[in-house]
Amino acid sequence: MAQGDDTTETGTEENLDRLNANLARMEELSKRMVAALGQKDLATDAGLTGPGQDFYMKAGSAYLNDMMTNPGKLIGHQVAYWGRALEHFTEAQKALAAGQLEIPEDEDVPDDPRFANPMWRTHPYFRLVRQQYELNADAINMAVKDLDGLDSKEKQRVEFFSRQIIDLFAPTNYLATNPDALQKAVETEGQSLVDGLENLVRDIEAHHGELLPTLSDPDAFTVGENIGATQGKVVFRNRMMELIQYAPLTEKVHKTPLVIFPPWINKFYILDLKPKNSLIRWVLEQGYTLFVVSWKNPDPSYADVGLEDYVEEGYVQAVETAKEITGEKQVNAVGYCIAGTTLSAALAWMQKRGDKSIKSATFFTTLTDFSDQGEFTVFLQDDFVDAIERQVTEKGILNSYFMSKTMSFLRARDLVYGPAVKSYMMGEAPPAFDLLYWNGDSTNLPGRMAVQYLRELCQKNALAEDGFKILGETVHLRDIKLPVMSIGTKTDHIAPWRQCFVGFEKFGSKDKTFIMSESGHIAGIVNPPSKKKYGHFTSGEMGQGPDAWEEAAEFHEGSWWPRWEAWLKKRSGAQVAARVPGESGHEILGDAPGTYVLEGSTS
Repeated sequence: MAQGDDTTETGTEENLDRLNANLARMEELSKRMVAALGQKDLATDAGLTGPGQDFYMKAGSAYLNDMMTNPGKLIGHQVAYWGRALEHFTEAQKALAAGQLEIPEDEDVPDDPRFANPMWRTHPYFRLVRQQYELNADAINMAVKDLDGLDSKEKQRVEFFSRQIIDLFAPTNYLATNPDALQKAVETEGQSLVDGLENLVRDIEAHHGELLPTLSDPDAFTVGENIGATQGKVVFRNRMMELIQYAPLTEKVHKTPLVIFPPWINKFYILDLKPKNSLIRWVLEQGYTLFVVSWKNPDPSYADVGLEDYVEEGYVQAVETAKEITGEKQVNAVGYCIAGTTLSAALAWMQKRGDKSIKSATFFTTLTDFSDQGEFTVFLQDDFVDAIERQVTEKGILNSYFMSKTMSFLRARDLVYGPAVKSYMMGEAPPAFDLLYWNGDSTNLPGRMAVQYLRELCQKNALAEDGFKILGETVHLRDIKLPVMSIGTKTDHIAPWRQCFVGFEKFGSKDKTFIMSESGHIAGIVNPPSKKKYGHFTSGEMGQGPDAWEEAAEFHEGSWWPRWEAWLKKRSGAQVAARVPGESGHEILGDAPGTYVLEGSTS
């Protein structure tokens, strides 16, 4: 008996010590959080955090007008809402009053991974919370759907911000209404909450007072070692970019070199994550001399850099260097996302100048016609763009944080709230996921370039309509004449494939090929044949619009990479001895992946 008492006493002391240690840790973390929150840049333009007041006025006026002109519709919504809410409450009250902590499973449950825990269907309290959330979400969606008096863009914005509110108030986002988090807190004697607070403080510190969940283990990867590690040399550097020539992986290569222009919103190693899913390595294995641009991560001194600087000091210089090193008169080019948009402007400009240095061009998920701005419509109206213009006028750059936040909130459930719940309430460490690591390694945008892109290309749709003025020329999509291929991705929310197709059809080229890959903006492009994961669609229909193309399209199993390479091979000339970086006598400035890719975000 005495031994049992000693054991109990020892266990109590250990629990008390653990509790005191956790309390001390929480106090320390709370002080760090206060200090981190104090780092927040209070000068950040408020327009970057939400729509302008005119948006709320228009939405509120439309709802008030609808309520006054059609009160029966509003009353009908309210009656249905309160009837269902009362039914759910009565059901839960009866079960709890009878002491039932488990009731027959609710079969009418949406397929929503947030509510995977069985308690959402069988526990009276959590079932009521879930039912009421779904009821509230339905009520908001119905009110917005039936709202009259707004144009299509305003309606789209109301729908977007309504979804943001619905996602924010999901019961899974709060400790008292999240059974998974509560269960783990009990099982770990509160350690999960301490770990979660530590994760929260870490993220606030990392973003200088702002909050954005860390999606991937920041210590799991090192660029140049376990990602972005394909062998090559930096063969050119200027203020805009480093040009990397990769070491060949075959004895023979095609005569015409390939130059890839990745987007400068993120870093180029999305195309070289790991050997098994590296497009860069795969291209080398097919027998090509490959050059890839690594863009400079701009600081405030780049405030006056515009799209013309990217064209002249980036595209033109990269092409000229590749020609000089290989001794060829032409190269093939690839542009991804915004780099593809700018490549189209560069090609149109080169056509007007009689420059035939680029033999063919491929575009990955590239928008060139912005008449339909898709989900980005929300962020391309004057209130947001005006705020960006004010911000970059003051700071010189658009900090990478704002782009990361915008991209994340387009998929808030998956990229904001889901990771936040796991990290802050469950106390879990972020996973070692190369793609998410890259996603968090974003870059700043030069002030002038950001405004040019938003005002001229997105809002005015200059390339597709009246023409875009660049380097002394006014260029249009119809000015592009060389052979071109475009790769769209089926579920892309950044560059919807239909809109990619619409712009691509306006190119002046006679030789045009369009492919639609399954999946989205990244996974649809980084889709190696070895995975045998996503298929693709092809069609001969061009000139009749995306719907006609899709109706005639044929599905093919597997990656589009081999189909593209077969197209590229026909435009890449005969086989020659593989070219090793430096053997032409051109100066080597360092090893791949270079220095620019290692530069972090600069406030």
